[in-house]
Amino acid sequence: MRPLRSEEIYGNWATLLLPVNANNSIDYGALAEEIDVLISMKVNGIYSNGTAGEFYNQTEREFDRVSSLLAEKCNAAGMPFQLGVSHMSPQLSLERLQRVVPLAPSAVQVILPDWFPPEMSEIIDYLKVMAEAAFPCGLVLYNPPHAKKQLSPENFGTIRRGGVALAGCKVAGGDERWYRSMKEQAGEMSLFVPGHTLATGYTQGAAGAYSNVACLHPGAAQRWYELIRTDIANALEMEKRIQQFMEECIAPYIRQDGYSNQAVDKFMAALGAWAPLTPRLRWPYKWVPESHLDRVRARARKILPEFFESPV
Repeated sequence: MRPLRSEEIYGNWATLLLPVNANNSIDYGALAEEIDVLISMKVNGIYSNGTAGEFYNQTEREFDRVSSLLAEKCNAAGMPFQLGVSHMSPQLSLERLQRVVPLAPSAVQVILPDWFPPEMSEIIDYLKVMAEAAFPCGLVLYNPPHAKKQLSPENFGTIRRGGVALAGCKVAGGDERWYRSMKEQAGEMSLFVPGHTLATGYTQGAAGAYSNVACLHPGAAQRWYELIRTDIANALEMEKRIQQFMEECIAPYIRQDGYSNQAVDKFMAALGAWAPLTPRLRWPYKWVPESHLDRVRARARKILPEFFESPV
């Protein structure tokens, strides 16, 4: 694929979740089938090695195989794709980046160095080196709420004035004042917010989502994005029900039971049953038991029938 400009990075991007066997190995057959399903659903794009792709828990050989498989299938199908090269070590992240550029991704995703929070001059230096290594691909910064260094709109302005032209970012979002500040500070960068706030974010200038909602069902999430573009009133009504589903069916696993974000993302994929995925995470992280699926699915169907009863 050709590199995408910032304005071409938009919409509903589905994460590539990592299928894990009972013996803790990666199920590459299921991974290939998952990619085929995502391509058939005509999502706006696919990205690899985000949090739910368990980038932090792969060997370098596994990382290369996952990246190559996604690149091969997406390049053949003309599907936009981004390769995540994130790692807690900036050295390994840079090495991953250098290896994937020849795979011709639409863009690459990175996190900030994560063992000790970097200060702004270190962040700018890091991103400059990564952007140069990524060329001609654009650089997308993944700055989730659990990152040790949380960037404000003013921080993004400092990064831009420091000579780093990010193609996009994935952030937690905020209120109307936050969106106004991001628009002033971040320039032409493509702004992606959490999937369950996409309709509201779209009205404030967000371009899309690397979507947790797509974990539940990528095809239904894509139809919701098209509704956002054409019928915002009904899209906002659906957003309320999406957030109700998250609050009732998903958030308790995080707040009460201590499960990770990636655990609930993979649980949602198993709920949606759109690909050969189970809730299993790689050792040593715990996952939501499959025995919970039927009960939660029954409630989810009542709140979001569009995600369970609509065509693929």
